[in-house]
Amino acid sequence: MTIQKREEKIAILQGTLDLLILRVLIFGPRHGQGIARTIQIQSEETLLIDHGSLYPALQRLETRGLISAEWGVSDNNRKARFYTLTKAGRKQLEGQARQWNRMSKAIHRILETNPDTGSR
Repeated sequence: MTIQKREEKIAILQGTLDLLILRVLIFGPRHGQGIARTIQIQSEETLLIDHGSLYPALQRLETRGLISAEWGVSDNNRKARFYTLTKAGRKQLEGQARQWNRMSKAIHRILETNPDTGSR
């Protein structure tokens, strides 16, 4: 799984894309392209989700019952699958967000430590 950062591809931690998708869907139903666009916009153009990563993640989340999908018509009048966060997905999002915040704070503390003194 990769996320494009500007023009370079970087590997992301397992489950990060799933977390981002669940977070976007808390705002309401979206089709795949809308999810990718929202992530791109909210990350200030830093994270660009490729379709080869997005659609397998959506299928995985749907199989696990964390999102549901139904066919509808997009803003440009095309048939599209719209994904919605389920109750189980909301619970999963809360737990994963807590873990992610805890981990990112720990990593931040390490990165901010002065290598010479061992303190911040």
